[in-house]
Amino acid sequence: MFKSDSFKDQIILVTGGRSGIGFQIAKDFLKLGAKVIICSRKEDQLKSAAEQLMKFGEVSWQACDIRKAEDIQALANMIKEKYKRLDILVNNAGGQFPALAEYINDKGWNAVINNNLNGTFSMIREMANAFFIPQKNGVIVNIIADVFRGFPGMAHTGAARAGVENLTKTLAQEWSDFNIRINCVAPGIIESSGLDNYPKQIQDMFEEAQKAIPLKRFGKVEDVSNAVTFLASPMAAYVTGISLYVDGAQHLNFDKMGLAKVLKSFIS
Repeated sequence: MFKSDSFKDQIILVTGGRSGIGFQIAKDFLKLGAKVIICSRKEDQLKSAAEQLMKFGEVSWQACDIRKAEDIQALANMIKEKYKRLDILVNNAGGQFPALAEYINDKGWNAVINNNLNGTFSMIREMANAFFIPQKNGVIVNIIADVFRGFPGMAHTGAARAGVENLTKTLAQEWSDFNIRINCVAPGIIESSGLDNYPKQIQDMFEEAQKAIPLKRFGKVEDVSNAVTFLASPMAAYVTGISLYVDGAQHLNFDKMGLAKVLKSFIS
């Protein structure tokens, strides 16, 4: 669908770009001619990821905790100094942990909200003010999650991702005067390094759940990256304020209580 120079010389920032979905997004943009900046909190792993990506094109990297305003500002300054502009922002950074709502304490709740909602908003606001609004041009793609019918077992991230989705709808309208398009991609269960972080019982639940997904498979990181690439491209020039679910129709008929049931089994 895309030519090898479809994003030639476009400057693209991918947060959380050191692994999994973010790494694949960065890789695909590089292969399509873009210049990519990746950021995440862990500097050593970020540097290693950048070295792997360099075989596909020009890569820059900088450690950034999206919960810290000073880190985001330093990142914006680096981009401004090196590239003078930013064309596309992909907000992929985030994190969560499985827990039943009654066991999520204030510290855990605030950590996920600060990362997935507040951090995403801070990144959007700073990059818009530094680049997109003055340029009167820009594209933002936010990676959220399957929150269509709630997110049992992940109430904290469900609330945060739903907040990002609503923010996306709001900004698509407010910032249309600046020619800024903003959309969401909502992955289902994706075969990526992120799945390795869950206990075996939850991974087993995912394997069983695969049979209930209408397309009878998990998604691949390439599936998510393809959706991001499309929404960031001129092919989606008249698309803004939407959420594109990349989940094999999982959001329509999937038993959302699977994770919660496994978590309940731990304490019964």
